[in-house]
Amino acid sequence: MWVAELLVKILFAFDLLWMDFLRSPRATYSKLIYWRDKILGTVEYLQSESAKWKALFTTVKMPYTVLRSFGLSPQLCASLLIGGSVATTGVVANEVMQPPSFSRGDAGIYDAPLDAPVFAAEEYNTLRLDLGTTPVGNITIEDVTLGTGFTGSTLPAGETSVIIVGGLPAVVDPAFSETYLEVGTLIIDRWRCETLAIENSEIHNLVISGNASDGQSIAAVAGVPRNRGIGGGNRADDMVTSGGYYDQLKITSAASGINGKVDILKISNMWTKGGACTISRVKAGTMEVTLNEVGGDSDLATKAFTVATSVIYKSFTNESNIELAMAVPAAQ
Repeated sequence: MWVAELLVKILFAFDLLWMDFLRSPRATYSKLIYWRDKILGTVEYLQSESAKWKALFTTVKMPYTVLRSFGLSPQLCASLLIGGSVATTGVVANEVMQPPSFSRGDAGIYDAPLDAPVFAAEEYNTLRLDLGTTPVGNITIEDVTLGTGFTGSTLPAGETSVIIVGGLPAVVDPAFSETYLEVGTLIIDRWRCETLAIENSEIHNLVISGNASDGQSIAAVAGVPRNRGIGGGNRADDMVTSGGYYDQLKITSAASGINGKVDILKISNMWTKGGACTISRVKAGTMEVTLNEVGGDSDLATKAFTVATSVIYKSFTNESNIELAMAVPAAQ
């Protein structure tokens, strides 16, 4: 019923307009011009106000470098800047008040399988995971920017590697013995590194496939490393984190004489700059190194991607790896 009434009113309005036009075409045209200008003026005013509000929000939203200079972590800065034009008080308070967490991607030193760090500080922007006597079923770290790969970042003092995965060497102190990282399956894929070195490791099934590097030397040696998977009965819960900006990523078995153990370790989509990517002292059932891009000096004579003779394998797949000149990765 109301639709019919609305149509009647519209037809009546058009009829009045047509009658006015017949009586006085010029006066009718002047009315149309008046309402046209009024409507367009309102639209222009609203657009102007919208642009002013947008400019205000952009001005209030501090740049990443300024937030970092206040001592905020890269994760919190990204939340404030990427979360939208306006970060509400509730969002900011929630980010600040929640304790650090591995699953949320907060920097710190974590003793696997604990989700809370044993050490965390605003000035400490390394994601470090120490594995010990408790085996972990699955550790997944993905979609991370590291080293000097983002604005305002730097490597920790005295460090030359952006990523370190594996055990620790024996040191001068005789009380500290060499450790290894024992892994059922280690997946390294879609890394962007200036250099990538794999050394001092034993892998039952080694797969190196689809990598592009600015010079490569793959010289693994055949042997008899055993196949392995990591059990342990009541294993720890999985540890998964995605996204984040860190000065360094370190996954080690840090206790003297105690090897870290994880059944599936997947480190995927790493964007790094300013240092080496190093995998050392790993004992794995399977290691897959696939679809990575390694290089930065555009010189094929220097070997950006190396698999040392200290890497021993039982089964080896080496395919579709190409050499390609590459410039240094750009900062994000």
